[in-house]
Amino acid sequence: MKPDPNIIHPIANYDKEIYIKPTIKNPNIIVGDFSYIADSDFESHVTHHYEHIGDKLIIGKFCQIATGVEFMMNGANHQRNAVTTFPFYTLEGWEQTPPSIEDLQIKGDTVIGNDVWIGQNATILPGVHIGDGAIIGANSVIREDVEPYTVVIGNPAKVLRKRFDKELIALLEEFKWWDKSVEEINNLIPLLTSSDLGKVKSEISSLINK
Repeated sequence: MKPDPNIIHPIANYDKEIYIKPTIKNPNIIVGDFSYIADSDFESHVTHHYEHIGDKLIIGKFCQIATGVEFMMNGANHQRNAVTTFPFYTLEGWEQTPPSIEDLQIKGDTVIGNDVWIGQNATILPGVHIGDGAIIGANSVIREDVEPYTVVIGNPAKVLRKRFDKELIALLEEFKWWDKSVEEINNLIPLLTSSDLGKVKSEISSLINK
């Protein structure tokens, strides 16, 4: 039996961890194969996501999302370039037309790369882009883009360190192991889980140059 990205429960007799992709109903949420969340309902973690705004949440493959993570979308924004931020237009009885998208300062799609680990109770703010292989610390608030293979933590999140040197990061971004077949990834697991980074760098370089 090989891994199946289209099953919901990848752990037998345990419903608090799910592969996200087969559960998605909202067409503006796009999730890659094998990304999971430590919960039984992913879409409840995507807040203020309104169809009339049209922003998308895009998550790559093999992401690991802990319990309590929130993806806050652009519908959370209030108008900030006027005297009041009060959203009269959303509430009954007030005579106000909705502000323009420009006045709401919509920040675009939220994009999470591949093999990203998002720690417990982190909050991802609208329009953020998080690069491949990044690690987001528990309870962090991400308001700015995160570069690939970078560890960030805090509120507001700050860069703690790069996970690897520039050469290895470049090789990993070129190699894109997450786009390979299940059979190829199974064969790569010893390399992908090795802590001997010199060996990893050498072998990935060789595989790229084959």
